[in-house]
Amino acid sequence: MIEKLEQETPSLSGKAELDLTVVVVSWNTRDLLDRSLETLKEDLERTSKSDNLETEVFVVDNDSKDGSAAMVAEKHGWATLIANDDNLGFAKANNQVLRQAKGRYILLLNPDTEVEPGALKTLIDFLEAHPKAGIVAPQLLNSDGSIQRSCRQFPTFTGMLFELIGLSKLFPKGSKMGTTFRAYKMLDWEHDDEREVDQPEGACLLLRREVLEEVGLLDEGYFMLFEEVDWCYRIKKAGWQIWFTPSARVMHHYGQSIKQVKARMILSSHRGLYRFWRKHYRGNKWYLDGFAYSSLMALAYFRIASHKLKSMLGG
Repeated sequence: MIEKLEQETPSLSGKAELDLTVVVVSWNTRDLLDRSLETLKEDLERTSKSDNLETEVFVVDNDSKDGSAAMVAEKHGWATLIANDDNLGFAKANNQVLRQAKGRYILLLNPDTEVEPGALKTLIDFLEAHPKAGIVAPQLLNSDGSIQRSCRQFPTFTGMLFELIGLSKLFPKGSKMGTTFRAYKMLDWEHDDEREVDQPEGACLLLRREVLEEVGLLDEGYFMLFEEVDWCYRIKKAGWQIWFTPSARVMHHYGQSIKQVKARMILSSHRGLYRFWRKHYRGNKWYLDGFAYSSLMALAYFRIASHKLKSMLGG
């Protein structure tokens, strides 16, 4: 079924009365969320002492079944808990907070992250020093401390085709064909220098309030995946810059929510890609809708079958 693009464009009701609003959306990641909030609190306290930072922190729990909401209420009373009765998805849950945010800066933070000392101050200082930057993202680290390849180019038909059929993994770094096939995920860049990018991983994003007021909130037509790609695309289209800086570092235990429902997330990703294509690339080529949607769904089910087969074989 081809999805409609109509969406409400909600406005912000909050005013800029504080320095920073932090929003963490969680779903069945209790232990990781606990650790994430501990490291967040430590760095907030550190930054508040040095810069007199006034902050507010929200945890939006999307109907977790592992006691996440109860844990936050019991151990992290310094954060405001919003406990939803259903899984609203990533975009809608974030927007619950973004509508009422009072910070000059707004941090979106995943529950499977650990904020390293000084990261928040570094990110805020970066936006203070770069008035044309609408978003800045830190260097993400894998659980073993290695650098996570966390930035992407905006998706194109050829770039996504190369990625989805696996060509990006078949050719070595530095080869002529590899440079072409690996471009979407920027795999030939070590992610160790500061630069302007298209779309950083949404695990940790700091943006200025003016961007939110100009571009609007996350598109709630995306349930999970591609909502941040859409947001970054709209932000850059409005003339803002998006930056990556390795001077701030955050550990990201990648995909802990997603791996619990891998098949659903593959479907959500492909539906998100279709929505993104239809919003930003299709133009008046309406006659391609059915072909694009059915092709992406067929590829999604192929990926799901491959994943299940690999799991059965112990891969």
